[in-house]
Amino acid sequence: MEEKQDLLSDDQLKGQPTDDIIDLDASDRVLMIDISDALSERDKVKFTVHTRTSIADFRQSEFSVVRMHEEFVWLHDRFEENEANFGIIIPPAPPKPDFDASREKLQKLGEGETSLGKEEFQKMKQELEAEYLASFKKTVAMHEVFLQRLAAHPVLRNDINFKVFLEYEQELSIRGKNSRERLTGFFRTMTQSLDEVLLANVKDKDDFFDNQKTFLLEYLQRVKEAASRADNMTSSHKNVADTYLRISASLAQCATFDGTHLAVTLSKVSEILDKARKLEGRVASDEDLKLSDTLKYYTRDTMAAQNLLFQRHRVLANFENAAKTLEKARAKNKDVQQAEDSHNELAEKFDKVSEVAMKELTDFRGRRIAHFKKNLVELAELELKHARAQVNLLQTAIAAIKSME
Repeated sequence: MEEKQDLLSDDQLKGQPTDDIIDLDASDRVLMIDISDALSERDKVKFTVHTRTSIADFRQSEFSVVRMHEEFVWLHDRFEENEANFGIIIPPAPPKPDFDASREKLQKLGEGETSLGKEEFQKMKQELEAEYLASFKKTVAMHEVFLQRLAAHPVLRNDINFKVFLEYEQELSIRGKNSRERLTGFFRTMTQSLDEVLLANVKDKDDFFDNQKTFLLEYLQRVKEAASRADNMTSSHKNVADTYLRISASLAQCATFDGTHLAVTLSKVSEILDKARKLEGRVASDEDLKLSDTLKYYTRDTMAAQNLLFQRHRVLANFENAAKTLEKARAKNKDVQQAEDSHNELAEKFDKVSEVAMKELTDFRGRRIAHFKKNLVELAELELKHARAQVNLLQTAIAAIKSME
């Protein structure tokens, strides 16, 4: 969109995210992180990660670095691959920034400027710019929440890779995966898919984890379906707002061709529809933020919780294999001590992973319920506010039209 820089400059995209995706307890925080600035370029977004800390391992108490999305994904993968984190719900990696759709709409609008009325073009331009900026701020917020959840976790915040991510001033030089690594990743995904099938059909001896497995499988399907329906609802509101815009612009244009009393009526109706468009746009924006985004986030977070169960299942499988190996060693009276050590080590690891996982899943439930409750209450209040505004607008419109008779 280089030929249309006047439609949306990069300077307009600088700023702090204004809405939290998820609530975090800010009390007793020894590591506080925010994204103080972000700059969108054509093929990437640069995030300025600002850190304040009282942890002695850091060289300074306050500092900032610039990071790109690929470096956030690298950090997430390092946490997930570290066996020391088995039993912990790793916060989901933030989605990849994707502004192509908004940029394409802006470019098409610029190309069609001559075929549109001046007023209609300006209104559509403002709507698309607002949509672009909202998408950008949402992307920034998702990256910020990822880091804040890591910082709030008593174990994850002490990870050496996290320290490097926050403190190292140069680029991390994250390269793309080569063919061998992509093939390895493919087989790892296939293995996890097989784990999912096995886990779904195997009853866990521990009732707590068996109930959690059943619940998460059902919950994930429900929350995915709800997110899809919420998206459809939001899109419908946006389509209504776009329709109001086009009708309003057409009526305003018709009013300029008519010098009679009808022109006054057309102008008034156009003005009313423009106000209705703004209200409908606010409804769509609030539903997207408070409902759709919440459902999408917990879709990813639920998958992270499921991954915790897969990790525990793999540790259990290793422990059971060690028990079989110990039995064989005792039967043959060979390498018994080595088999016992391995068995005891895996038994201790399994108990530790289970203990940590139980606390993580319990915290996940409380965090999820509290966040849904907060956002749904706020959404209900906003819906009532918008409904009252729409009723008031209609009453005002009817009174205005009657006064012109």
